Amino acid sequence: MTDIAPSTATDSATTRPSVLFVCVHNAGRSQMAAGWLRHLSGGAVEVRSAGSMPADRINPAAVDAMLEEGVDIRAEQPKVLTHEAVEASDVVVTMGCGDACPFYPGKRYEDWKLEDPAGQGLDAVRPIRDEIRTRVLTLLAELGVEPVHA
Repeated sequence: MTDIAPSTATDSATTRPSVLFVCVHNAGRSQMAAGWLRHLSGGAVEVRSAGSMPADRINPAAVDAMLEEGVDIRAEQPKVLTHEAVEASDVVVTMGCGDACPFYPGKRYEDWKLEDPAGQGLDAVRPIRDEIRTRVLTLLAELGVEPVHA
């Protein structure tokens, strides 16, 4: 997917930009991305995550990797991707969900090619976590939101 249109949230003083992270199971990559965005934006961005085929629980290695960085995603639960979640978001970031991701004109789409942490240990998940953090910081800059944590 490509960047289709700029965010519709232009006045950050009155409207928070909203981002939806989507992967297949909503148990690893999208949950880590959502956790990073919540943490780094300090609430300045509305954050959603979902999966085309949600898992029963979040990947424990993803939880542990994020806890190492002071970001707690233990309370999160995988959620099914809905059309309403896409419609309510300014930016939709996909991570390997393929054709299962609905497309709406006027939304900004990005596809982040990231390794899937499913079934991998903590040592393999750490570089994925760090790459996601870098991409989230770039996304924040593009949205004009200053990170509250370095």
